[in-house]
Formats: sequence, C-alpha cells, structure tokens
Amino acid sequence: MNWLRLLICVTACQLAGFIGSIFTRQAIPAWYAGLQKPSFTPPNWLFGPAWISLYLLMAAAAYLIWQKGWSTAGVRMALAIFLLQLLLNALWAPVFFGLRSPLLGMIVIASLWLTIIPTIFLFFKIYRPAALLLLPYFFWVSYASVLNISIYDLNR
Repeated sequence: MNWLRLLICVTACQLAGFIGSIFTRQAIPAWYAGLQKPSFTPPNWLFGPAWISLYLLMAAAAYLIWQKGWSTAGVRMALAIFLLQLLLNALWAPVFFGLRSPLLGMIVIASLWLTIIPTIFLFFKIYRPAALLLLPYFFWVSYASVLNISIYDLNR
C-alpha cells in the first residue's frame, strides 16, 4: 500500500467537500431555508455524512486506479477526467449556494454528471472494483441533479 498516494487521494477529495461546505454553511440558515423545496428533499443533516462518505469512496477509487501505475493504458486519462469531475464537484456549492443561483447550479451539476459517466467507464476498463466504488456517487449526483432542477423550478 502506498500511503502517500492514499493520503493525496483522500485529501484532494475531502478538500473538494470542504470548499463546498464553506459556501453551504453560510447559505443554509438564511437563503436556502427560504427556498421552496420538493417533498423529496432530505433533511439538511444528511448531506454532510453522505458527502463525506462519497468523497471517501471517490478517494478509494482514484487510489486504486493510481496504484495501477502511470504506464498502464488509460490511467492518466482516467485520473485526468476524475480530477475534472472533482473540480466541477467543488465548483457546484460556490455557484449554487455562494452565488445563490439554482440556474447556474444546474449547469454545473449537469456538467459534473456528464463527467462522472466517462470516469466510471474509464475506471471500469482499468479496474472494475474502482468503478463500482463510484456508483453511489453517480446515483447521489443524479438525485442531487433532480433536486437542483426542482428547486430551480419551484423558485423561479
């Protein structure tokens, strides 16, 4: 086990979540609380544990791919796409909560969703267990996308 690689993967993924939490914490009691939300909106307390868990799964998946080595076919591309989706992930909360824009949030989360799909496929070609670790993330972002769209629709 390469502890340095694992630490880098966990830190990078959790950092994306930390960036998002800065904007989320400030907006939830004020702006977000005043929005109309669909009936399937989960309680606010669920988002933190869900995202922390998903970021750990993402980190484990990236680590498993990185462990295959830079010379393994597709590893560099897979990790580049993974980093792109991680950047989009980190961007969503500043856009949705920081800018208070469900419309721009929809654009970012749609872009995120569209980068998760090739990430899973590329990981699958390299090491199937790594791809499987990303499935809960894909389903959660799919759910969050529908939630984002619904919030936009209810509040425009």
